[in-house]
Amino acid sequence: MKIAQICPRYFPDIGGVETHVKEISERLVKAGHDVEVITTDPTGKLNRRETINGVKVIRFRSFAPGNAYYFAPQIYFYLKMHSFDVIHAHSYHALPALFAALGKSERRLVFTPHYHRSGHTAFRNLLHKPYRLFGKVIFSRADSVICVSEYEKRLVEADFRVAGKTVKIPNGINLAEFKHLRALQKDEGIEGKTGKEKTLLYVGRLEEYKGVQYIIQSMPELQEFRLKVVGKGPYEAELRSMAKSLGVEGRVEWLKDLSRRELLKCYAGADIFLMLSSHEAYGITVAEALAAGTPCVVAKGSALEEFVDGTRCLGVDEPIKKEEIIKLINKLKDMKQNSRFTTESLTIFDWDYITEEIENIYNN
Repeated sequence: MKIAQICPRYFPDIGGVETHVKEISERLVKAGHDVEVITTDPTGKLNRRETINGVKVIRFRSFAPGNAYYFAPQIYFYLKMHSFDVIHAHSYHALPALFAALGKSERRLVFTPHYHRSGHTAFRNLLHKPYRLFGKVIFSRADSVICVSEYEKRLVEADFRVAGKTVKIPNGINLAEFKHLRALQKDEGIEGKTGKEKTLLYVGRLEEYKGVQYIIQSMPELQEFRLKVVGKGPYEAELRSMAKSLGVEGRVEWLKDLSRRELLKCYAGADIFLMLSSHEAYGITVAEALAAGTPCVVAKGSALEEFVDGTRCLGVDEPIKKEEIIKLINKLKDMKQNSRFTTESLTIFDWDYITEEIENIYNN
């Protein structure tokens, strides 16, 4: 089967959509399919064409003000000129999916929207109402709509009336990596969980809606903790300035462009992982932290709430207040010290299983 994956950005860019597309594309290639990722590069610095782990990648220059929208009508013309059995478009919140829908012709269109209804900033949120007209075009032309959580499925069905097309297939993780994580800890001596100084961890893009600022604002009252921030993005300078003004910059470590092995060590070495984002259709980093045996604090009000179980993962209500974050961090710390932290099997799936489920949608 010849499959086109359409997404705003792709590896080496990082993010939830980028991870999702990379993981399923490489597995579809191993299953014998011809997979081409059609994506954009606003910078013009990446290779226009290359093959990564068997996946063909083509990048078109795009107009992406504020790292958003990724306007690249070349995608439409490329799809019209090339033959594919299935077109799989990703991300409602960027224009490549619209160009994929317009270029569908008679081919099967699968759409994974990663939808969370509102924009990441006040300006983007304002644009969401007129943009919904474009969104309706994508959903109307899609043969199947894959949602990665019950939360997203409810939003999509309520906003676009596509209940007959939707199916829930969550994101996955590489479970094998976490089976060997304890051995990695033993071999390389990971600090954090066994040391006197405890570690808080955040992994993700540095944007205001991700809520990293709430963690930093809590740090003055969490003297026994250090914070590791893994990621990059437009909000970094403001976050660094905030840490400095609060006098906690010496206890905040900024990391980026880590190898996979280095990131796994961060998960394993952390005492508590935090993801306080207001807009999430799933939460891959939360799933990975839990798989590493690291308890989590997440913001309620999005798909992150589906991880909250009262033991391994606690939820903070919106509007988020630092007093509540501090309370939950101390609660998790006490639960672990009193051996009440449970690490029984989680409802988290491997990417191999997820890819098989998506392949079944292609063949339907």
